[in-house]
Amino acid sequence: MKTFQTIIVEREKAFVTLTINRESKLNALNQETLHELAQALDLLENDNAVRGIVLTGAGEKAFVAGADIGEFVGLSIGEAKKKAAYGHFHIMDRIQSFPKPIIAAVNGFALGGGLELAMACHIRVASDNAKFGLPEVSLGIIPGYGGTQRLPQLVGRGKALEMIMTGDMIDAAEALQWGLVNRVVSLAELMSACRELLDKISTRSGQAISKAITAVQTGLEDSRQGQRREIELFGESFGTDDCKEGVQAFLERRKPNF
Repeated sequence: MKTFQTIIVEREKAFVTLTINRESKLNALNQETLHELAQALDLLENDNAVRGIVLTGAGEKAFVAGADIGEFVGLSIGEAKKKAAYGHFHIMDRIQSFPKPIIAAVNGFALGGGLELAMACHIRVASDNAKFGLPEVSLGIIPGYGGTQRLPQLVGRGKALEMIMTGDMIDAAEALQWGLVNRVVSLAELMSACRELLDKISTRSGQAISKAITAVQTGLEDSRQGQRREIELFGESFGTDDCKEGVQAFLERRKPNF
């Protein structure tokens, strides 16, 4: 696997841990980090041996505490639009529609771009010390990497607008209450909890999981189109080796070998 400057990619069997490695900056997302994330996603998607990814931040204080604000200085309107578009299309949308499960292990502050990064992941597991927020309005801007779109989908319009307009943080317990995260565990248990989830998912059909991700993502964008896409993918799944194995295993009362 390629060596990066701001991220660490560690592989153990069929699973990869992808760590944002800027601990002294609370793992803030600068342009170099975004480019390296995009490169890593390319490599991992094309590696058929990889079945799942855990995305986290270095250290015990922050998952990702936001974008690197120093890069905002002097940005023109056009440059700011390009910056947001790159984050949307090359990182956040890519993660959300990634054909293999990506679990965010939120090990501290997930603010601004960090919360947007976590929300793009398929599943979020948080340590009990984690904090979540979109504080962009305190800088005179709005979330630019999908925060205004994904947060309402997860917590509802009212709570999303409250968080966005106040810029206030919520803790892990409240995030769980509102459905922003799937689970809360201790910091010491965080990575093992994520790995257990991936272990369970890996016993299921990888082909079916990829199709399910596509169907869910399509429905989030357009519910009518999502229904049609589900029908298509349901039908297509019957032509896969995994379907043949899964059905045969069920009839033979054994565990499938995907």
